[in-house]
Amino acid sequence: MPLSVVILAAGVGKRMNSDLPKVLQRLAGKPLLAHVLATARRLTPDNIFVVYGHGGGEVQAAFEHEHIDWVLQSEQLGTGHAVMQAMPMIPDDHLVLVLYGDVPLIRVDTLRALVRAAQPPAISLLSANVAAPEGLGRIVRDEDGTICAIVEQKDATHAQRSIHEVNAGLMAIPAQRLRAWLLDLRSDNAQHEFYLTDVVAAAVSARVPINAVMASSESEILGVNDRIQLAQAETAYRRERARELMLAGATLVDPERIDVRGHVRVGRDVSIDVNAVLVGEVKLGERVRIGPNCIIRDSEIGADTEVNANSIIEEARVAEHCVIGPFARLRPGTVLESKVHVGNFVEVKNSHIGASAKANHLSYLGDSDVGSGVNVGAGTVTCNYDGVNKWRTVIEDGAFIGSGSMLVAPVRIGAQATVGAGSTISADAPAGKLTLTRAKQTTVEGWTRPAKRIEALPKAQGKATSKPKR
Repeated sequence: MPLSVVILAAGVGKRMNSDLPKVLQRLAGKPLLAHVLATARRLTPDNIFVVYGHGGGEVQAAFEHEHIDWVLQSEQLGTGHAVMQAMPMIPDDHLVLVLYGDVPLIRVDTLRALVRAAQPPAISLLSANVAAPEGLGRIVRDEDGTICAIVEQKDATHAQRSIHEVNAGLMAIPAQRLRAWLLDLRSDNAQHEFYLTDVVAAAVSARVPINAVMASSESEILGVNDRIQLAQAETAYRRERARELMLAGATLVDPERIDVRGHVRVGRDVSIDVNAVLVGEVKLGERVRIGPNCIIRDSEIGADTEVNANSIIEEARVAEHCVIGPFARLRPGTVLESKVHVGNFVEVKNSHIGASAKANHLSYLGDSDVGSGVNVGAGTVTCNYDGVNKWRTVIEDGAFIGSGSMLVAPVRIGAQATVGAGSTISADAPAGKLTLTRAKQTTVEGWTRPAKRIEALPKAQGKATSKPKR
């Protein structure tokens, strides 16, 4: 059966106390709506409709590169009214799956179950048993367990408020039936809104089977309406990602202190210390060790590589058996071949570093091609920027760069060449030879270091020991 997904994203989000539309609030580095869209796309639907309202221009701009059918809800008159706005674009033979832009942790397996449970003549809804159901619509069943109604908190009786099975709001309903039921909705309720949940009563009246699919956890149906719930969703997301990493073979020193903001793939026996932040597409090979307080974004790290504490790796590719950090930074465009050492306070940007090369201390390698077996001494800088253009530095295999050297690009250091410590190299250095630039050292006889002038301190006045004469 063809599938159309309708995502309700028109809410103001007053409780956020923010100028940003609610569905653009960030969870794990991405807007709430982005999480829902990503999950919905895994169902390969025929259409995805996003019903927008408050801050619509901002919401559309945030997703301008995605294929979405946008539907305006100019007045926020309830969830049923929001779905009505999309129905003219949905054919009668489609199944309509209704999702919410502020319920970001829903799982794709749950949605698949919801779709399967709604095959004609049935409809389906997502339910959950929660410990604290306050504020949520209750699912009312008759004596044989058949769903007979959904009652919103503000309209529920005292007895109904004691029910712990709640409606998560997500539904799957054949379009033809949904269209007819929506036209019959009324707003004579505490909120004076058209509730989507009232179609359940219509289904009961029409004797249409209603199948409830139980959510796997409370966090899966968590709606984000304020900053507290946003933090709760962040915690739940982080725990789920940590669980996935551990099941995949990674050891997490403290699963509560890792932050995954993307898709992370790990090999066997990976070890990740506390406070690691993994962003975007990250791949960690077998036996990779990540030290504490490291940030890794959109990068691949080869097997048996060690990333020591407080290092940052962004859009880089690191081969096997490398050692990075502590306090190292690999910026976008960096490629490290096998057995490279990039040590403390070394920054590498847009550079290719050959196998077994070493830059262990306090250096900057930008826009450079470094050959295999090169040793870069402490305090070396590739001077790659002239104020307008970036230029490359080439250091060929086996070269030795002495400490404190400035390599003014564009420049080439030949294979097996040695650059003497403290040199400023602005022309090519020939292979196999020593190149250095130093002024002649001199000692000035009779020179005296200037002394600081010491001001005389005023004498302290002593106390009188005898009475003054009259």
